[in-house]
Amino acid sequence: MFMILVVDDDPHILKLVGIHLQKEGYQTIKASSADEALAILEQTKPDMAILDVMMPGMNGYDLTSKIREQSDLPVLLLTAKGTLDDKEKGFLAGSDDYVVKPFEPKELLFRVAAILRRVEKPNQAIIEAGPLTINRNSYEIVVDSRILLLPLKEFELLSLLAAKPGQVFTRQFLLENVWGYDYEGDEQTLNVHIKRIREKLSSIANQVVITTVRGIGYKLELITL
Repeated sequence: MFMILVVDDDPHILKLVGIHLQKEGYQTIKASSADEALAILEQTKPDMAILDVMMPGMNGYDLTSKIREQSDLPVLLLTAKGTLDDKEKGFLAGSDDYVVKPFEPKELLFRVAAILRRVEKPNQAIIEAGPLTINRNSYEIVVDSRILLLPLKEFELLSLLAAKPGQVFTRQFLLENVWGYDYEGDEQTLNVHIKRIREKLSSIANQVVITTVRGIGYKLELITL
């Protein structure tokens, strides 16, 4: 499950953003100031941050710059200032995206998913997960010295899950990464592909299992014998 840090001095915006993120299956950590956010970042490592620009004390631009000095944590700026100069200032500070208030929650979720897709999509050529060795160049999967060839969508799904064993991936994230951002089909397609992958990995089901996380999505788990 992805963890997102939300920072805003407006409690109503903080609550609104948190509610919509949690409905999508994201875990949230909330802070009402830059200082509080920095204290949180010393203790935990979220997958991305959503920052308000106009905060008392350290503003969102300066907080983004501060974060950039310490890590490559993806940052989305949320602000009422939407001029080109304001956007340029945000990107120069190191932000990954920029959403102007008032905003549609659905647009915010699209942009969050797009950032996480860029960050989380596996880019290594070889992925090893227990008895699985996945070669993203040759599109081959080696299972106990046996080569397994999967259709492209099944291969991409398994690659995503195997790249982060134990991590829960939301249905929306998987659909957008494998079928594309503009996919208009239903989730049954994803369910069918997961079922087929499970069947093909049945010989190692005592070592690798794809688990359904009810109401959220799927994760690949490695079983220690």
